[in-house]
Amino acid sequence: MNVPETPSFAPLDEATRELALAGKSLAVTGGFGALGRAVTRELLAAGARVSMLDKAPAPADVPDNVVALGGIDLGDAAAAHRALDDAALRLGGLSALVNVAGGFRWETVEQGSVDTWDALYAMNLRTTLLASQAALPHLLAGGHGRIVNVGASAAGHAGLGMGAYAAAKSGVARLTEAMAEEFKDRGITVNAVLPSIIDTPANRCAMPNADHARWVSPRALARVVVFLLSDDAAAITGALIPVKGRT
Repeated sequence: MNVPETPSFAPLDEATRELALAGKSLAVTGGFGALGRAVTRELLAAGARVSMLDKAPAPADVPDNVVALGGIDLGDAAAAHRALDDAALRLGGLSALVNVAGGFRWETVEQGSVDTWDALYAMNLRTTLLASQAALPHLLAGGHGRIVNVGASAAGHAGLGMGAYAAAKSGVARLTEAMAEEFKDRGITVNAVLPSIIDTPANRCAMPNADHARWVSPRALARVVVFLLSDDAAAITGALIPVKGRT
């Protein structure tokens, strides 16, 4: 019987820790929004090569070392495959996917429309599914990879006016679990972060009287994403990780 090696107490190499994603190539959907930008900044700081994908046009301030792909309808399967293939080609491969793309609408069931449910499904769950399906051939070709989805704490309990959003994000959670089971023996880990209210300009505008200090900063959430993408998280798959700040 092989005896495991006794762990060493040698000091950690801080330079290696800071570049936890060195040599990795990653795609970030919803990349031009507040959270997508924060995730991209943290990925670059960790040494990764990054492609930002978004339905919006590419902004002028995207760094030169980032592959920016704007005008991408990730709700269309063919467009999603073209975009992820393009990202992989321009990055020299694809190691991981971060699904940030999504949207929110507050609407009660009594006064609401089924169109809102369809729209939030399309924005949150359909984009996550199609982007993941488009990325998987590249991840599987390398024999390993990571997918991190941005869900929501509301997926576990819908508040007033949040039925459609919570249902869509609950679908993201179930998709995360299903993919984790499907690919756990093929080198791919799939996890999701479940933030509460993220401290973005849009949320501050919508809730000006709230205590913003209790919300989750985009950078704090992005750093959890970086950990899940790193080799340190290789043993974690199918996890739904709450990132709630003090809400």
